[in-house]
Amino acid sequence: MAVSVRGLFFIMALFLGSFFGSIVMLGPVLPLMLLSPAWYRWLTDRIVATWLTLPVSLLELVFGVKVVITGDGFIPGERSVIIMNHRTRLDWMFLWCCLLRYSYLRLEKICLKAALKALPGFGWAMQVACFVFIQRRWEMDKAHLENMLDYFCDIREPLQLLLFPEGTDLTENTKAKSDAFAAQNNLPKMEYVLHPRSTGFTFIVDKLRKGDNLDAVHDITVAYPKNIPQTERHLVLGEFPREIHFHVRRYPVSLLPSSSTELESWCRERWAEKESRLRDFYSGQPRGFDRDGVARVPPCKSELRVGLIKAASLVYWSGFIAFCFAGLWLWPSFRLYVLVMTVVFTVQQKLAGGLELIEMACHRYWKEKVQERKIQ
Repeated sequence: MAVSVRGLFFIMALFLGSFFGSIVMLGPVLPLMLLSPAWYRWLTDRIVATWLTLPVSLLELVFGVKVVITGDGFIPGERSVIIMNHRTRLDWMFLWCCLLRYSYLRLEKICLKAALKALPGFGWAMQVACFVFIQRRWEMDKAHLENMLDYFCDIREPLQLLLFPEGTDLTENTKAKSDAFAAQNNLPKMEYVLHPRSTGFTFIVDKLRKGDNLDAVHDITVAYPKNIPQTERHLVLGEFPREIHFHVRRYPVSLLPSSSTELESWCRERWAEKESRLRDFYSGQPRGFDRDGVARVPPCKSELRVGLIKAASLVYWSGFIAFCFAGLWLWPSFRLYVLVMTVVFTVQQKLAGGLELIEMACHRYWKEKVQERKIQ
């Protein structure tokens, strides 16, 4: 199959935006991390959020992707854990279309594979954004998760943490493994979702709840009624989803089970509901979660405001990328700066493991200093 010009344009626009954005927009504020991690987090979350609007703008304005959102919606600014079925490898990016309307992109953090942090541009920005990188081995991930969640609770910055309890996207291979897991544990086989692994979910909810940093759990079901772009390769080939449907269920923290065992059962119940909901979705005509296609809770932004944000994003990032190329062409000092920052981003990840780890180390340092002053 031939590579699509549309697909290459999309991938290159996102890469160049993340690469130059990391160097030009995020690079100058890195020293703030050493002085005040909390203020650094406040500022960089907002800078990164400007880039998160770019894929939304491209998908909807340039490639005509239709987004339908039904269900409960979000309360703007609330702290939550977002759990979602993992239909494709790209669900996390498509979710930004929903969050732009119903929440604030600056609040979102994602649990994702540790290997992604090494990607130039994308990985650098995700490190600065303090995304949660995991090895997908619980004995290694537990301590890291605990440290990051403690940090988020300490700085009191509102957080919406996205995780995929299934652990991977739905394919023939992963479905076979899920079916084997179901057979071993006397669970029913599922067609539209994978059986969730709830250890990480229960740990995160318990930790945030104890840290008084959780208002709700948002259970989101995503579906693609017309075509399913399973991987990044499909985007390169120009196979963008024609429609993306999100169904949101909001569960206040006061209604969640108190024990880990009950929380695991609660998570499995949500996945059984997803299986039924998706079966109805794909068997119905027209395909949709609610036939009227209307969310019970209105978005926190009007479609006019969302449209203006998307248009402004396209204009800004087009101009910004053009400016950076002009700078590389015209100014030797700019070329030197880009080279130096590229080395900084690359070397720190090799030596320290990532900017999010340096940020937490700075926070621990200042926290200990404050405690020492109190003792004196």
